[in-house]
Order: sequence, then structure tokens, then C-alpha cells
Amino acid sequence: MLTDKHIVVIGGDARQLEIIRKLSTLDAKITLVGFDQLNDGFIGASKQTMNEVDWSTVDAIFLPISGMSMEGKVDTIFSDETIELTGEQLKETPDHCVVYSGITNSRLDSCVNEANRKLVLLMDRDDIAIYNSIPTAEGAVMMAIQHMEITIHGAEVAVLGLGRVGMTVARTFDALGANVSVGARESRDIARITEMGLKPFYIEDIRTALRTVDLCINTIPAPVLTANVLAEMPLHAFIIDLASKPGGTDFRYAEKRGMKALLAPGLPGIVAPKTAGQILADVLTVLLEG
Repeated sequence: MLTDKHIVVIGGDARQLEIIRKLSTLDAKITLVGFDQLNDGFIGASKQTMNEVDWSTVDAIFLPISGMSMEGKVDTIFSDETIELTGEQLKETPDHCVVYSGITNSRLDSCVNEANRKLVLLMDRDDIAIYNSIPTAEGAVMMAIQHMEITIHGAEVAVLGLGRVGMTVARTFDALGANVSVGARESRDIARITEMGLKPFYIEDIRTALRTVDLCINTIPAPVLTANVLAEMPLHAFIIDLASKPGGTDFRYAEKRGMKALLAPGLPGIVAPKTAGQILADVLTVLLEG
């Protein structure tokens, strides 16, 4: 149980609702910031603005999976107000206060370091990332069906990266009958791709590997689908970029060339927010009770 724990949930999407629901069940005291348009009532939860929060009593702060922007803004779909978390606010919290976020950037790192507080990055955890790869792969299938003019079965599909998301995506499209090739940088990943019965290629050979592709799914958070690469891909090729913002695709050039390319880093929160939220809630409960 989390009785007497004061937890502040700031912004986010529908995934946060499952976290709030779980915290409420565990008897935590919950402060919701950026939820003024939310009608659901949660036991033990109150809606406040950033200025109204009594930071001196806060044991944990939950940011969205996307963290916050380089300007310090925290996104929310449940409010029109601008939400900003600062180092000064964090300094007012008790020394034991922990900040939880999906990912980070230099702005969030700076705020946390300035206040000398602990930051836990949930998407760095293998369990969360692997569980989340399931709705991510399903979302990629949904997007492919919506935007391609051919079936996935028999399509030439290239997946860039064999990380926790890339592996699940590759297996999913292979199971649907696509001809899947996977690009990686390390020889051990090339060996694993071969073992999986898929066609491997080194990222350095990407220009050749993508010349006949119908669908390209990128999971690498680095510029891999550059203008030089896109220039040699078929015009009909559809690109789904699952990497965190800004992705690994030159979207400007893709649009200029007339190619369809979409950045979709938060698919779990879009296609299966309840499942994705439950995954986060279960892990967060373990961390808070530990």
C-alpha cells in the first residue's frame, strides 16, 4: 500500500489514467496537474495547478513518457493550460523525492541535477520497453494497413534496428507473411537476425538494401533515413518512424520527393492506452513500494 505517499502526476495522455487508478487503489494521496478537463473522479486525487502544489510534501513526481520539452513544457491532452516544471519547484521537494519520466533531455536533466533529485527513466527498463513493443508493433501494423495500397503479406518490409522494439516489429510483420529484412550495426545482431529466419543487412549498406522496399520501419533514434538514402528508395515506399522525436528520417526531403513518411513515437498511448498504462502502473507500483 502507498498510504501517506504524496504523488504528483503531471500531464500526459490516457496512459496516465491507469497509473492514477492504480495509485488510488493503493491509497496514495494524488495531486493531478494538467487534468482540469478530466471528468473521472479518483479517490484520494485532487486537481491543482503547478502554483497550488505543496511541493514540500511530495514523495514522487510522475511525468509523461515523453518527459518535457527543451523549453520545460509538459504535454497533456486533458488541459489547455501551459505546464512547466522548473528546478526551483523541485528544490522545494523533500530530499527523498523521486522524479519518474519515460525519457529525458538536457533540460530535464538540468532541472533534476540542479535540485539534486533522483530521476528514474522508465523506458530505459527492459521490462517496460519489451511490454510496450507489443502495442507498438500492433500500431505499426494498423498504420501499414491504413496507408499502404498493397497487403502486408508478400510486401517487402525493412526494419531498421534490432532493439527491444525492432525485434518485436520484425517478428510481427514476418508472422503476417511479409518478406522482412532487418538492418543493424553490430555483427551479433546480424547473427540474431539470421537465426530468426529474416534477411539481415548492415546499416552501412542501407542505400542498397532499401531500393526495392514497400515499407520501412525505423526504430533507430539517429539520422539513418537521410536524403541520400531516401533518394534511392521507391516513391511508393511508406515510412513509419518509431524512434523518439525528432526520429531518424529526413521528413522535409521525403515530403519534397513525394514520399509518405510518418513519425509515430508514442503508438502504445494511441492504439492501446489502457494496456500501456497498466504496464506502467504495475512497474511504478513495484518501484514505489520497494
